[in-house]
Amino acid sequence: MSISITIHFLNYIFSFDQSRVVQLANGERSYHIFYQLCAGAPSTLRDRLNLKMAGEYKYLNQSECLVISGVDDGMKFHKLEEALDIVQIRKEDQEQAFAMLAAVLWLGNISFQVVDNENHVEALADEAVNSAARLINCSAQDLILALSTHKIQAGKDSITKKLTLQQAIDRRDALSKFIYADLFEWLVVQINKSFEVGELITGRSISILDIYGFESFKNNSFEQFCINYANERLQQHFNRHLFKLKQQEYEEDGIDWAKVDFQDNQECLNLFEKKPLGLLSLLDEESNFPNATDLTFAIKLKQYLNGNPCFKGERGRAFGVCHYAGEVVYDTNGFLEKNRDPIHSDFIQLLSSCGCQVLKLASPSSQFGGLELSMQSVGTKFKSQLFKLMHQLEKTTPHFIRCIKPNAKQLPGRYDDDLVSQQFRCCGVLEVVRISRSGYPTRMTHQEFAGRYGFLLMDTNVSRDPLSLSVAVLKKFNVLPEMYQVGYTKVYLRMGQIGTLEELRKQFLQGIVGVQRYFRGGQARRNFHELKQGVMILQSFVRGENIRRKFNHIKNKCTASAPKVVDEQLVATVYLQSVIRGWLARKQFNNMHKMKQLTHENSNSKRKPGKKISEVKVIPQEQIDIQTSILAELQKRVVKAEATIGQKEEENAALQEQLQQYEKRWSDYEGKMKAMEEMWQMQMLSLQSCRCQKESCC
Repeated sequence: MSISITIHFLNYIFSFDQSRVVQLANGERSYHIFYQLCAGAPSTLRDRLNLKMAGEYKYLNQSECLVISGVDDGMKFHKLEEALDIVQIRKEDQEQAFAMLAAVLWLGNISFQVVDNENHVEALADEAVNSAARLINCSAQDLILALSTHKIQAGKDSITKKLTLQQAIDRRDALSKFIYADLFEWLVVQINKSFEVGELITGRSISILDIYGFESFKNNSFEQFCINYANERLQQHFNRHLFKLKQQEYEEDGIDWAKVDFQDNQECLNLFEKKPLGLLSLLDEESNFPNATDLTFAIKLKQYLNGNPCFKGERGRAFGVCHYAGEVVYDTNGFLEKNRDPIHSDFIQLLSSCGCQVLKLASPSSQFGGLELSMQSVGTKFKSQLFKLMHQLEKTTPHFIRCIKPNAKQLPGRYDDDLVSQQFRCCGVLEVVRISRSGYPTRMTHQEFAGRYGFLLMDTNVSRDPLSLSVAVLKKFNVLPEMYQVGYTKVYLRMGQIGTLEELRKQFLQGIVGVQRYFRGGQARRNFHELKQGVMILQSFVRGENIRRKFNHIKNKCTASAPKVVDEQLVATVYLQSVIRGWLARKQFNNMHKMKQLTHENSNSKRKPGKKISEVKVIPQEQIDIQTSILAELQKRVVKAEATIGQKEEENAALQEQLQQYEKRWSDYEGKMKAMEEMWQMQMLSLQSCRCQKESCC
């Protein structure tokens, strides 16, 4: 079975994600990329972006925390560049992204000066304005106008309204947050493209939601309002799955259960979401009135919501909300302006006309000029996005990880007991521990339980019904009655009991595996011996065949070579005999010829009596001795040749006799091989029958 792992990032960009760009709590840092860019950018990039050190930017130095002990921001920046290369983001796009980050930092350094008696302001044309305009790729004058004025469309006419100092600051911060959010969404799109995901498969997936925690500062504004509302909704999701659904399941399955009380935040959610008299509804209603102010909004809240136990009216423009994590006092200053979405048409026109391709390549959901989105308030869009997220979460089986802050001073090695205990109480962790102790964290259907542990019962008389089998297993292994309950559809076990059953199951399976090992070992050995016997028979047959072929080769070779050798020796003997006999014949002829001459000479001497007897020719004795020795040598050679001929005849007879012995041995061996072939065929038939029986048994 193959498992395909696909990674895809879902983009839920809420307002509170962007607020960290412009507003920091004391002792906290903004997004790490700003510090990494300032510390690790190479000199050429620093010159192009006109980068300064992190401490020179107001967005970063407001919290008096610029470095983290043990963290090298410069090295982190180089690793970031490597990561961007890995996901195949081009160098040109990387530099444009870094330029947008630098533009955000320079926007935070833009200052304003009062230009009239009505406290209207205008952005100073200083280094910050020029740097931000150059990085965004627009003119400095257009940027100054966009930050210092606001165009109001009245029918076909447009009215340019100058801004106060606070309005201009909010407008500047809104532009910074929008650029950062759009850059973030562009990065998500690029990473998803690099992973080459097709249609998103939601059947089997693992999703991770990392969300900013509950916030309570000295001055809490619209951003904290949205953050804490989202945390209230997630806390209800937490309560629903760990308290409500679990206790509802116990009741529906007939489990004897004592309810655990927990802090339900439904009343607080009603305060936010109720229509028409909820915080968000009243905020949208007041935002639609052109003459409404933050003070009139605060007055309206106190007028309609004082009866809600989670609402507390405060003096002036403030109001309090009793959240699950504690009471938070909000200042309505800027609520209406921020809820109306400060990205006005003049901002949209400014950014859409700039030359930055990164902002233009962002996903369609963030493109400028979306009619439907522009008609909605920030609070409404935020609520809609949050509901979509919750709908997605409801389709999953959640596992919760609570991040607890050890101390409020951001110091390592310090543990504030009171702060940690308060977080445990507010988040409902203590109730979760209590319900886990008294509850049944492990639950399995009767079918699942019987299928996993039913084989532990050796008694075959037990009913095979899953419910009866489950109860029999629990009783068999002495699980105490107070440690489990059997419901209508499931078996519920207290903490630690499933581990005991799993250990028994593990031991039982190990024993089964041991028995199987011995059985399979014996079976394998028997099969091995049978196979070995068959192989030996096959080897003997093959070796016999090889010997027969070798014998035939030797036989044919001997049969072919023996007559040839005899013939060669016979020819040599005859030739030698002919030479010797010829020589002897010539010798004898010469002697006879000489004797004849001597006889003739003797006869002539008789006719001439006057000659003296002394004139008769006498043959020397040495010549007679030489002729005798030659004759003796020739006789020896003849004897030797005759002996050689006799020896060759004897060898020929021996070869003939050896050939007859080979033929006799061959006939005997052939008979033995026929017997072995018959035996081998019988063994093969036996092996085939054993194999058939084995297959039929399996």
